[in-house]
Amino acid sequence: MSKSPLRRALVVIDVQNEYFEGGGLPIAHPPISQTLPNVLRAMDAARAAGVPVVVVRHQAPAGAPVFQLDTVNGQLHPEVARRETDHRITKTLPSAFTGTDLADWLARHGITTLAVAGYMTHNCNASTVFEAMHRGLQVEYLADASGSLPYANAAGQATAEEIHRVFSVVFHSNFAAVVRTHDWIQAVQAGLPLEKDNVLMSNRRARADHAATAV
Repeated sequence: MSKSPLRRALVVIDVQNEYFEGGGLPIAHPPISQTLPNVLRAMDAARAAGVPVVVVRHQAPAGAPVFQLDTVNGQLHPEVARRETDHRITKTLPSAFTGTDLADWLARHGITTLAVAGYMTHNCNASTVFEAMHRGLQVEYLADASGSLPYANAAGQATAEEIHRVFSVVFHSNFAAVVRTHDWIQAVQAGLPLEKDNVLMSNRRARADHAATAV
Protein backbone atom coordinates (compact mmCIF):
# COMPACT_ATOMS: atom_id res chain seq x y z
CA MET A 1 0.00 0.00 0.00
CA SER A 2 1.46 3.40 -0.96
CA LYS A 3 1.89 6.09 1.65
CA SER A 4 -0.36 9.13 1.67
CA PRO A 5 1.27 12.21 0.12
CA LEU A 6 2.96 14.54 2.59
CA ARG A 7 0.59 17.30 3.66
CA ARG A 8 1.66 19.26 6.73
CA ALA A 9 -0.09 21.56 9.14
CA LEU A 10 1.56 23.52 11.96
CA VAL A 11 -0.32 23.70 15.25
CA VAL A 12 0.81 26.44 17.65
CA ILE A 13 -0.36 25.57 21.14
CA ASP A 14 -1.16 28.02 23.93
CA VAL A 15 1.34 30.78 23.22
CA GLN A 16 -0.49 32.91 25.75
CA ASN A 17 0.76 35.69 28.02
CA GLU A 18 0.39 33.35 31.01
CA TYR A 19 3.71 31.76 30.02
CA PHE A 20 5.66 35.01 29.79
CA GLU A 21 7.09 37.44 32.33
CA GLY A 22 4.26 38.60 34.58
CA GLY A 23 2.19 35.49 33.93
CA GLY A 24 1.39 32.76 36.39
CA LEU A 25 3.42 30.01 34.66
CA PRO A 26 6.61 31.51 33.19
CA ILE A 27 8.41 29.09 30.87
CA ALA A 28 11.93 28.35 32.14
CA HIS A 29 13.59 26.07 29.56
CA PRO A 30 14.41 26.64 26.82
CA PRO A 31 14.28 30.38 27.55
CA ILE A 32 11.23 32.13 26.21
CA SER A 33 13.55 34.65 24.55
CA GLN A 34 14.68 31.79 22.27
CA THR A 35 11.50 29.79 21.84
CA LEU A 36 9.08 32.60 20.95
CA PRO A 37 11.18 33.79 17.99
CA ASN A 38 11.29 30.19 16.76
CA VAL A 39 7.51 29.87 17.04
CA LEU A 40 7.16 33.01 14.95
CA ARG A 41 9.76 31.84 12.42
CA ALA A 42 7.90 28.56 12.03
CA MET A 43 4.58 30.36 11.53
CA ASP A 44 6.06 32.69 8.92
CA ALA A 45 7.82 29.87 7.10
CA ALA A 46 4.66 27.77 7.08
CA ARG A 47 2.68 30.65 5.64
CA ALA A 48 5.28 31.25 2.94
CA ALA A 49 5.28 27.56 1.99
CA GLY A 50 1.50 27.17 1.95
CA VAL A 51 1.45 25.02 5.10
CA PRO A 52 -1.76 25.64 7.08
CA VAL A 53 -1.32 27.15 10.54
CA VAL A 54 -3.67 26.31 13.42
CA VAL A 55 -3.47 28.43 16.57
CA VAL A 56 -4.78 27.00 19.84
CA ARG A 57 -5.43 28.73 23.14
CA HIS A 58 -6.43 27.28 26.48
CA GLN A 59 -9.38 28.37 28.59
CA ALA A 60 -9.55 27.31 32.23
CA PRO A 61 -12.81 26.98 34.18
CA ALA A 62 -14.23 30.17 35.63
CA GLY A 63 -12.46 31.13 38.83
CA ALA A 64 -9.21 29.30 38.01
CA PRO A 65 -6.06 31.30 38.80
CA VAL A 66 -4.68 31.07 35.26
CA PHE A 67 -5.88 31.01 31.63
CA GLN A 68 -8.91 33.22 31.96
CA LEU A 69 -9.55 34.46 28.43
CA ASP A 70 -10.97 37.79 29.62
CA THR A 71 -7.64 38.67 31.26
CA VAL A 72 -4.42 39.93 29.70
CA ASN A 73 -2.55 36.77 30.74
CA GLY A 74 -5.15 34.57 29.09
CA GLN A 75 -4.74 36.24 25.70
CA LEU A 76 -2.48 35.04 22.90
CA HIS A 77 0.93 36.68 22.77
CA PRO A 78 0.51 39.76 20.54
CA GLU A 79 3.03 38.51 17.95
CA VAL A 80 1.07 35.29 17.52
CA ALA A 81 -2.30 37.02 17.64
CA ARG A 82 -1.44 39.45 14.83
CA ARG A 83 -0.34 36.74 12.38
CA GLU A 84 -2.73 35.33 9.84
CA THR A 85 -3.86 31.79 10.61
CA ASP A 86 -5.96 29.17 8.84
CA HIS A 87 -7.88 27.99 11.89
CA ARG A 88 -8.23 28.95 15.55
CA ILE A 89 -9.27 26.70 18.39
CA THR A 90 -10.13 27.24 22.04
CA LYS A 91 -9.70 24.16 24.20
CA THR A 92 -10.47 23.35 27.83
CA LEU A 93 -8.36 20.18 28.23
CA PRO A 94 -4.67 19.53 27.50
CA SER A 95 -4.99 17.89 24.08
CA ALA A 96 -5.81 20.19 21.19
CA PHE A 97 -8.01 17.37 19.87
CA THR A 98 -10.26 16.88 22.90
CA GLY A 99 -13.55 18.74 22.72
CA THR A 100 -12.52 20.63 19.56
CA ASP A 101 -12.94 20.29 15.81
CA LEU A 102 -9.20 19.82 15.17
CA ALA A 103 -9.43 16.21 13.97
CA ASP A 104 -12.26 17.01 11.57
CA TRP A 105 -10.47 20.12 10.29
CA LEU A 106 -7.25 18.19 9.62
CA ALA A 107 -9.16 15.44 7.84
CA ARG A 108 -11.06 17.92 5.65
CA HIS A 109 -7.77 19.48 4.57
CA GLY A 110 -6.05 16.17 3.90
CA ILE A 111 -3.38 16.68 6.56
CA THR A 112 -1.09 13.70 7.05
CA THR A 113 1.63 15.32 9.22
CA LEU A 114 1.11 17.55 12.22
CA ALA A 115 3.97 19.78 13.39
CA VAL A 116 3.66 20.91 17.02
CA ALA A 117 5.10 24.05 18.64
CA GLY A 118 4.18 26.10 21.69
CA TYR A 119 3.72 25.39 25.39
CA MET A 120 4.11 23.32 27.46
CA THR A 121 6.27 20.43 26.27
CA HIS A 122 5.11 18.03 28.98
CA ASN A 123 1.44 18.97 29.22
CA CYS A 124 -0.66 20.25 26.33
CA ASN A 125 2.03 19.55 23.74
CA ALA A 126 2.57 16.00 24.97
CA SER A 127 -1.16 15.29 25.05
CA THR A 128 -1.53 16.56 21.49
CA VAL A 129 1.53 14.67 20.21
CA PHE A 130 0.36 11.37 21.72
CA GLU A 131 -3.18 11.72 20.44
CA ALA A 132 -2.07 12.78 16.96
CA MET A 133 0.11 9.67 16.68
CA HIS A 134 -2.72 7.46 17.93
CA ARG A 135 -4.99 8.95 15.29
CA GLY A 136 -2.59 7.85 12.55
CA LEU A 137 -0.90 11.16 11.84
CA GLN A 138 2.81 11.60 11.38
CA VAL A 139 4.02 14.07 13.99
CA GLU A 140 6.89 16.55 14.11
CA TYR A 141 7.95 18.37 17.26
CA LEU A 142 9.83 21.66 17.20
CA ALA A 143 11.85 21.27 20.39
CA ASP A 144 13.36 24.75 20.33
CA ALA A 145 9.95 26.33 19.71
CA SER A 146 8.47 24.86 22.88
CA GLY A 147 9.35 24.74 26.56
CA SER A 148 8.75 23.58 30.09
CA LEU A 149 8.80 24.82 33.67
CA PRO A 150 10.02 23.15 36.87
CA TYR A 151 7.84 21.04 39.16
CA ALA A 152 7.97 19.91 42.76
CA ASN A 153 5.24 17.84 44.36
CA ALA A 154 4.70 14.71 46.44
CA ALA A 155 6.12 12.53 43.66
CA GLY A 156 9.43 14.41 43.59
CA GLN A 157 10.90 17.30 41.70
CA ALA A 158 12.38 18.02 38.28
CA THR A 159 13.93 21.02 36.60
CA ALA A 160 12.48 22.53 33.46
CA GLU A 161 15.53 21.32 31.53
CA GLU A 162 15.04 17.75 32.73
CA ILE A 163 11.36 17.73 31.89
CA HIS A 164 11.85 19.22 28.42
CA ARG A 165 14.78 16.96 27.58
CA VAL A 166 13.16 13.74 28.78
CA PHE A 167 9.89 14.39 27.00
CA SER A 168 11.77 15.26 23.81
CA VAL A 169 13.73 11.99 23.98
CA VAL A 170 10.54 10.00 24.59
CA PHE A 171 8.73 11.77 21.74
CA HIS A 172 11.53 10.96 19.30
CA SER A 173 11.66 7.31 20.37
CA ASN A 174 8.15 6.57 19.13
CA PHE A 175 5.75 9.47 18.76
CA ALA A 176 7.26 12.34 16.79
CA ALA A 177 10.29 13.46 14.83
CA VAL A 178 11.93 15.92 17.21
CA VAL A 179 13.77 18.66 15.33
CA ARG A 180 15.08 22.20 15.55
CA THR A 181 13.03 24.93 13.93
CA HIS A 182 15.79 25.60 11.39
CA ASP A 183 15.76 21.97 10.25
CA TRP A 184 11.96 21.88 10.16
CA ILE A 185 11.85 24.95 7.95
CA GLN A 186 14.38 23.39 5.57
CA ALA A 187 12.27 20.22 5.37
CA VAL A 188 9.13 22.29 4.72
CA GLN A 189 10.81 24.26 1.94
CA ALA A 190 12.11 21.05 0.35
CA GLY A 191 8.83 19.17 0.83
CA LEU A 192 10.64 16.37 2.63
CA PRO A 193 9.43 14.22 5.56
CA LEU A 194 11.25 14.04 8.88
CA GLU A 195 11.90 10.71 10.52
CA LYS A 196 11.50 9.74 14.17
CA ASP A 197 13.48 6.96 15.84
CA ASN A 198 12.08 3.80 17.43
CA VAL A 199 11.87 2.35 20.92
CA LEU A 200 14.16 -0.62 20.27
CA MET A 201 17.07 1.34 18.83
CA SER A 202 16.68 4.16 21.35
CA ASN A 203 17.00 1.63 24.15
CA ARG A 204 19.87 -0.27 22.54
CA ARG A 205 21.91 2.91 22.15
CA ALA A 206 21.34 3.86 25.78
CA ARG A 207 22.38 0.40 26.96
CA ALA A 208 25.47 0.47 24.77
CA ASP A 209 26.44 3.91 26.06
CA HIS A 210 26.01 2.72 29.63
CA ALA A 211 28.10 -0.38 29.02
CA ALA A 212 30.86 1.71 27.42
CA THR A 213 31.05 4.13 30.33
CA ALA A 214 30.99 1.28 32.86
CA VAL A 215 34.18 -0.26 31.45
